[in-house]
Amino acid sequence: MDEKHAVKVSKYLAKHLRHQPERLGLTLDESGWVEIDALITAAAAHGFRFTREELDHVVATNDKRRFAIEGSRIRASQGHTIDVDLGLPAATPPPYLYHGTVARSLEAIRSEGLRPMDRHDVHLSPDRETATRVGARRSRPVVLAVDAAAMHRDGHVFHVSANGVWLTKSVPLEYLRFSETR
Repeated sequence: MDEKHAVKVSKYLAKHLRHQPERLGLTLDESGWVEIDALITAAAAHGFRFTREELDHVVATNDKRRFAIEGSRIRASQGHTIDVDLGLPAATPPPYLYHGTVARSLEAIRSEGLRPMDRHDVHLSPDRETATRVGARRSRPVVLAVDAAAMHRDGHVFHVSANGVWLTKSVPLEYLRFSETR
């Protein structure tokens, strides 16, 4: 499978498994799973064709491990804008987590903290390098440190997705460390 097609399949999966399954006539279960055969058939009916082998390749080689397969089902690991319950247990975070963003977002972050925007949760990275890559997708990255230990001690709940992304409902301003900007 060529890399260009793999990227197209990955983006297609993200769009329909995280945001718009109804555009393909799919209904995800409450945990975000859908039958792989139904997904492939629905995609083909809407003019986008890929095989099970190509899907397996995309899932296995995606550097961000965006998707999970369980038996004959697939789901996005996190990042949904539709209502799903990933069933992730609460987890104790490391002392610090990191958030990659861009400079134009700092004013809002400095006044409101980190909010999930159109997603269910704020996404945090376990290390600065990953957060830098996340921020760099949109522009020159800015990396903020999150005092996750203090948040956890103060009762904030964290979950970690199958691909290592840490999730929490919001990060209030007092837990952000702006000195970690690059």
